[in-house]
Amino acid sequence: MALILVTGAAGGLGHNTARALADEGHEVVVHGRNRARLTDAGDGARWKGALLGDLSDLDEIHDVARQASEYGRFDAVIHNAGVMRSPAVATVNTIAPYVLTALMDKPGRLIYLSSSMHRTGSTDLGRLASGTASYDDSKLWVTALALALASRWEGTSSHAVDPGWVPTRMGGPAAPDDLTAGHRTQTWLATHRDVTPRTGGYWHHRQTQEPHPAAQDERFQAGLVRALENHTGVQLG
Repeated sequence: MALILVTGAAGGLGHNTARALADEGHEVVVHGRNRARLTDAGDGARWKGALLGDLSDLDEIHDVARQASEYGRFDAVIHNAGVMRSPAVATVNTIAPYVLTALMDKPGRLIYLSSSMHRTGSTDLGRLASGTASYDDSKLWVTALALALASRWEGTSSHAVDPGWVPTRMGGPAAPDDLTAGHRTQTWLATHRDVTPRTGGYWHHRQTQEPHPAAQDERFQAGLVRALENHTGVQLG
């Protein structure tokens, strides 16, 4: 039995991921902006606990990290929360996972939600501070962060996952991919004993793929971490 945090678990892929892990017998802590949404589906009894906070607000991101610290070290953290059309797209999709990672105890496993759209993201990190980042940019950056961490912390594995274009509120009802397959890779990476590669994979439906070259570029990864440190005032360590 593992202790696992899933962010953005009030609905969609995050909710499905959290339910699947709880059904497997794991202790699951869920995060959302609103407690009612985390429990209104009758799932409140499934969860080990709930963290509340708006990941588009830097102060609230810090508070979510503080709440998480009350549970001690997680075996796995799944950074699922994301937005597609918002002025805060970089904050929710890239900055929040970075700050939570930097402030929380190092878990055994880190899983970051990416997207196939990261392949059209920009390497212009000036967009991070200027607030002009697109969804594609934010997903390239969080993918690069995941792969940067793969070699940074001994004892912690780190992976990025493209869940596919699935019919959630974000993806829309016409999305062609399989909703159930959209969370299986995350649950597998969080709990399976024999994942190959152990760390540093970019995954789609439990198969590794080649991400955007910049995501694997050590110079870009280092520049991204510096930009995030400068923007947030939080050191990765």
